[in-house]
Amino acid sequence: MESCTSNGSTGEGSHDFARARRIVKTDEFSSVFRLRPAQKSAHFVLYTRPNQLPHARLGVVVAKRFAPRAVTRNTIKRVTRELFRVTGLPAIDCVVRLSRPVNSKDGPATTAQLKAELRQELTRLFASQNKARPAK
Repeated sequence: MESCTSNGSTGEGSHDFARARRIVKTDEFSSVFRLRPAQKSAHFVLYTRPNQLPHARLGVVVAKRFAPRAVTRNTIKRVTRELFRVTGLPAIDCVVRLSRPVNSKDGPATTAQLKAELRQELTRLFASQNKARPAK
């Protein structure tokens, strides 16, 4: 079995999720939100904005009102980051926002079916950005 380093990275620089690849500041989120949504899916809205960096950056917004359980919110963030890492996006800032409830408080917090659906939606959103903005 292959082991990972302490930060979860396998040593491949392009597949990590270092701080440089994250949108963390409020004003950075705001500047991306000011633009119109690039793409919508059943549960998500993707906002994008070109950046001046050599790589793409990601921000994820998962509101409690749409995913009441922390385990569900964390799963959504984890799946989003995983797909972002493996999708070769051009130099853009992406903010993925959950826009509809994914499950209720009385059902299971996460299921394999839910993860598969979310993964499929997010894959389509990220793929649309590769087609829409070819790398310069």
